[in-house]
Amino acid sequence: MEVALPKDLAQDVGVAKRRHAELCRQKGLFNARSRLIGGDSEAWDVQLRDQKIKEATEKARQETFAAEMRQNDKIMCILENRERRDRRNLCRAINNFQQSSQLPESRREFDLSDPLALRKDLPARLSDNDARNSISGMQKFLGEDLNYHTRKKLQEEQNREWSLQQQREWKNARADHNSAEARHTHTRLQLDNTAQHLQMLEGGTRKALCAMVKEFNRNQALESAARRKREKQQEQEDNLAEITNLLRGDLLSENPRQAASSFGPHRVVPDRWKGMTQEQLAQIRLAQKQQIQEKLRLQEEERQRNMDWDRQRVQKARATLLQERQQRRQLRELHRALDSSNRGLAGEQQLQKKEMNEVFTNYPTGNYFSQFNTRSR
Repeated sequence: MEVALPKDLAQDVGVAKRRHAELCRQKGLFNARSRLIGGDSEAWDVQLRDQKIKEATEKARQETFAAEMRQNDKIMCILENRERRDRRNLCRAINNFQQSSQLPESRREFDLSDPLALRKDLPARLSDNDARNSISGMQKFLGEDLNYHTRKKLQEEQNREWSLQQQREWKNARADHNSAEARHTHTRLQLDNTAQHLQMLEGGTRKALCAMVKEFNRNQALESAARRKREKQQEQEDNLAEITNLLRGDLLSENPRQAASSFGPHRVVPDRWKGMTQEQLAQIRLAQKQQIQEKLRLQEEERQRNMDWDRQRVQKARATLLQERQQRRQLRELHRALDSSNRGLAGEQQLQKKEMNEVFTNYPTGNYFSQFNTRSR
């Protein structure tokens, strides 16, 4: 039975969060109804920052690979030098052995003609480590060594130690597994109790807040009703007083002294004034004629000023037109030079494309293009 460790749970939670974020992003991008018209600058900034982080990570990874490759090259050079030195030492040892041990007197052919061969000959087997016990000599077989019983006892002791070690390792692994499972269960219970306590606190806070809001709204409603009642009563009293004043005042009774102002005899109260005299009307007409003449003079000055501005604007427009023509001529010459350069580059690109088509014959199919635009990244 597999047990989910805390590290695995954290990794699963991270994977689930990333998947949920990806689904939300796809829902916002692939839904034509909720997608905004235009570009998402925040998403572009996030993508740009992710791209920079990815490029920096890739650069660091490439630098790490390069450092590892340089280290491997150094190790390879050291190993090659060591191998050449070992090969040299081996050749020197073989030569020394041939010169010191492979003499004519030590060859088997010399024993055929040696008259003292039987006297010099040794027994077929002196010990288990006898150098003459070769594989082809068939003087020693598996299980026929002289210390067979001692070796068998040591092997049995070694097997027993291995068995005890395996049992100890199994018990330790079982204890670690039980401890990890107990810690996981304890942590889960603590998280559940904490979540339940927070939920209870949130429910109590929400109820208290709702009660406070309800009481505040009820008090506001009572105050608003009382204020509207007072305002309505005050309005009725004000209307009654205004009607009484109008009925009893000088306005409806058309008293001529009511228009006299307290600031002087030449000033009147506008809301009580009933009309002007002929002298006042004549002065007003004279002032109006003077205002008309002044307005005509100002209009003539404005017309002259507008004509001056129009003449300056036409001159500036003519100079701007000449400058634009000069710029267009320079732009045409620049475009002509750019077109010539582009034709040269197009010819080179066609030659390069022709060479690439001759070299690369494996063209992408529709399945290659259908794999794009399936995710939000």
